[in-house]
Amino acid sequence: MSNQPVQTVSPSGDKAKIIVAVFAVIAGVVGFYFLAGRPTYVRAGALVAGLVVAVAFAWTTVSGRGFLNFSREAVRETKKVVWPTRREALQITGVVFAFVVVMAIFLWGTDKLLEFVLYDLILGWK
Repeated sequence: MSNQPVQTVSPSGDKAKIIVAVFAVIAGVVGFYFLAGRPTYVRAGALVAGLVVAVAFAWTTVSGRGFLNFSREAVRETKKVVWPTRREALQITGVVFAFVVVMAIFLWGTDKLLEFVLYDLILGWK
């Protein structure tokens, strides 16, 4: 058997669409700053228009459709998650807080012990 990796080949038009999408985003950002003297909604409109054009071009590529499928699968998997009840969430939060307090006390004690050993016993500074 051969374990050669499979490479997917995207159409050459996809590369051009991605390049156009990148330029659309850049144009939107440049338009936002170029229209500095205009009202905010005009500037935001230029930025949003550039982003919308970029998304429209990117959506039609193979990788854009792959991202859309990935997003759908992620939403589907999120719906399968069993979330804890309120009581379980409060119990877990309480355990975490208790652990943090215990660790803080432990680290404080370790720090004070090392301070005592280093400064009082070894160096004799205090």
